[in-house]
Amino acid sequence: MLGLIAVVLGGVGVFLPVVPTVPFLLLAVACFARSSDRFYRWLLNHARLGPMIRPYLEGRGMQRTTRRKAIALLWISILGSIILLGGTPWVQFLLLTVALSVTCYLLRLPLVNTEEDSGKA
Repeated sequence: MLGLIAVVLGGVGVFLPVVPTVPFLLLAVACFARSSDRFYRWLLNHARLGPMIRPYLEGRGMQRTTRRKAIALLWISILGSIILLGGTPWVQFLLLTVALSVTCYLLRLPLVNTEEDSGKA
C-alpha cells in the first residue's frame, strides 16, 4: 500500500515542481522489491518513470537537475520545520545534522550524463 501511495505522490511530482518525484519513486521501488515483483518490474520498465530511477538503482548516479531539486527541497523542508515547529535546540541540531548528512551523500553521488547536462558542460 505504501508503494502505491509513493507512486501516486511521485506521479504528482512529475507535474508539480514542488513535489519531489524521484525520492517517492525510490521509496515505491523499495516497497515493491519486498512485496510485489510484478509492481517492481512494472515501475522499472515504465516508459516515463523507469528512466528516472534506473540510473540510481544501477549505481550510475543521478541527474544534475534532480540532485539540485532534491537538495533545495531538503533544505526548504528542514528549515521550514525548524522555523514553523520550533522545538528544542537538540531537535533543531538533529534536523540540521540530518540535512547536512543527506546533502553530503547527494553531492558524492556520480552524475548521469544527459542531453541537457552535456550542453552545459
